[in-house]
Amino acid sequence: MDKGQNTTSLWTVTSPQLSFPPLSADITTQVCIVGAGIAGLTTAYLLAREGTQVTVLDSGDVGGGETGRTTAHLASALDDRFTKLEKLHGVEGARLAAQSHAAAIDEIGRIVQTEGIDCDFTRLDGYLFVPPGESTDLLDQEYAAATRAGLSCDLMSRAPLNYFDTGHALCFYNQGQFHPGRYVAGLAHAIQRLGGTIHTATRVVEVKDGNPVRVVTSEGHVVTARAAVAATNTPVIDRFQIHTKQAPYRTYAIAAPIPTGDVTPALYWDTADPYHYVRLEQVDEQTMLIVGGEDHKTGQDTNRDHFRCLETWARERWPSMGRATVQWSGQVLEPVDSLAYIGRNPGEHNVYIATGDSGHGMTHGTIAGILLRDLILGRGNEWAALYDPARKRLAAAAEYLKENVNVAAQYLDWLKGSPVASPEDLRPNSAAVFTKGTHKIAAYRDSSGALHQVSAVCPHLGCLVAWNEVENTWDCPCHGSRFDIDGTVINGPAVTGLKSA
Repeated sequence: MDKGQNTTSLWTVTSPQLSFPPLSADITTQVCIVGAGIAGLTTAYLLAREGTQVTVLDSGDVGGGETGRTTAHLASALDDRFTKLEKLHGVEGARLAAQSHAAAIDEIGRIVQTEGIDCDFTRLDGYLFVPPGESTDLLDQEYAAATRAGLSCDLMSRAPLNYFDTGHALCFYNQGQFHPGRYVAGLAHAIQRLGGTIHTATRVVEVKDGNPVRVVTSEGHVVTARAAVAATNTPVIDRFQIHTKQAPYRTYAIAAPIPTGDVTPALYWDTADPYHYVRLEQVDEQTMLIVGGEDHKTGQDTNRDHFRCLETWARERWPSMGRATVQWSGQVLEPVDSLAYIGRNPGEHNVYIATGDSGHGMTHGTIAGILLRDLILGRGNEWAALYDPARKRLAAAAEYLKENVNVAAQYLDWLKGSPVASPEDLRPNSAAVFTKGTHKIAAYRDSSGALHQVSAVCPHLGCLVAWNEVENTWDCPCHGSRFDIDGTVINGPAVTGLKSA
């Protein structure tokens, strides 16, 4: 099980668990990469292949963050739709978005072949359809926009599913899927073979821009480098700027056995709200149906049984599906203009970031590897302006305002009382935030009756955390920092944990 998480993904239980010695001394390298997920490891691998000396640091294990909590769709058909991308980034921007994501799938395929990585990489088609009874006009519009963007796609009378008629569907050709855990393990081995070093159980608390850059760990060790990359899902090196331009969402997934042949191998997405996405994975002799969706703002939806909703939705469409045997959740960063932020950290010269995966972490993470390699090595790349973290899109102003008004509203939690009189009144397996004098206390009573109390104030920007009963974590509803029951930080942007109460 991932540290600080209550659920375990299908990839975690079917992947090698890779840990490396923690950093134990000051070192010098050419490029220091913070984060051993797909973005960090792809960047490290592509740089190492060019002869660059790389060092990768991670507070957890290889692939132990959000890379291990995806459903691993490899798609150039983007969730926010090309009709929207055209409005935000223009026809040329939409074309570059389609091109870059298609190139990312190609790059994954090349790496798999070059390094001989056994990760079930497969090319297959993807189908977008609308919920029953809704107009298919959206599909017509998306077909026109996706075609303008250069994607190979067609309108079909239905998706190739046996148990239910989707009605008209938009087919995107040459998409893909793989096993992300085995893929990043293969990247890690290749990085080592190419002379790179990886240190896990090493938490970075500060990255200081300069010539050279200095990367400081919680143990006080310093990595001196020509350049540094923060590939930590959300940047732990920024306090304000990037976090005002993206919003954290929780997303959910289940995996259930289904008779082989009952579902045509493909990727499937609907346009519902909340939406759903589906694929298959072969585990030993068993075909597993993976169903994801039910997204909501982190720390802002604690009443809905998301796993039950996913299973109900799936069983209505695939009645032969067995009971869900694996279920997990993850965290997605949604940028206000629908594309990731990849490039130089705004206002800095030698520090780079990759964030804002927008539900396409596997392709955005691979785009990050390609683009950051080129930027660090001083090469031109036609994607640079599209993904520039300093960009501002006037067309995204309304979304920017909406998300930041939502963040501001979360500070009203300081005025709320607790539904329980005192921590002593908490039942086993329950939690609440209490006022104690001038302090806010986050209290959780575990199944054995032990009471755990920490400060409820997120150390990032002072928002009050909320209890996540799925993962048994304290989650910040402002910018998505997440903490274990003892206050240990699990996800940034916070770099320190919740204080002891």
